[in-house]
Amino acid sequence: MIASAFEYTRARSVDEAIRLLAESGGEAKVLAGGHSLLPLMKMRLTTVDKLIDIGRIPELKGMRQKGDRLEIGALTTHAEVAKDPLVQRTLPALAEAAAQIGDIQVRNRGTVGGNIAHADPASDLPALAVAFDAKINARGEDGDERFSADEFFIGPLITAIPENSILTSVSFAIPPTGAKSTYLKYPHPATGYAVVGVAAAVSQSDDGTVDYARIGVAGVGDVAFRAEQVEQALIGNVPTEALIQTAAAKAAEGVELGSDLFASEEYRRHLCVVYTERALKKLLL
Repeated sequence: MIASAFEYTRARSVDEAIRLLAESGGEAKVLAGGHSLLPLMKMRLTTVDKLIDIGRIPELKGMRQKGDRLEIGALTTHAEVAKDPLVQRTLPALAEAAAQIGDIQVRNRGTVGGNIAHADPASDLPALAVAFDAKINARGEDGDERFSADEFFIGPLITAIPENSILTSVSFAIPPTGAKSTYLKYPHPATGYAVVGVAAAVSQSDDGTVDYARIGVAGVGDVAFRAEQVEQALIGNVPTEALIQTAAAKAAEGVELGSDLFASEEYRRHLCVVYTERALKKLLL
């Protein structure tokens, strides 16, 4: 199908984009990579009076370390994240996740900010966001705002970003020195979306006990979640295969999971346990 007629304009700065959004009276949409918005427009599931292209705003691009956090500009592509030495050194799980998103075309055009802002439950990056205490930065008519990942993701395709605001960057907490991290997922065979995706990071003290653990899970519910019961089962203990199995069994405890034609609630719960166990064994054994 072909999208309905719309007006197109390119913003040269974040402030100009915000002004154009405000002037549209709620009838405009922001275009970054376009992988979420354009298919909806072509199928006429979304109609847009005005499209505001922010894809060439320089201040929204790039990666930098700020103290103990890794900040990534909203327009940074998945391909850029996957191959960046800073990301690979400070948060390998994020580089691994970015390398598994979609296909090569999606990775070269899709953006970190677009992925987070779209809030698809089956996206990969929300698992990283909840696991590594992401801060989502946005700018609107009233200035800059910052949201934690757990308050930003409200439901499927629903976020806390205010109307007429632009997501400008996402920052992730860098795990402590010596920590290992990874991202594993079971991808949908047709789309590459995560049926389940697990982001994990752990570190061990000198006596071998786990002193840091972060587990984020996406793809199985309405929003990504942090598997804190798994973390608690690990911290303070020396990892063994039995301990990892016991901890991983808690991956989806107390969480409401989804069910569809591809995977039942029971199967998704099983996958949470399996992929959490695989991630922990990769890091600890």
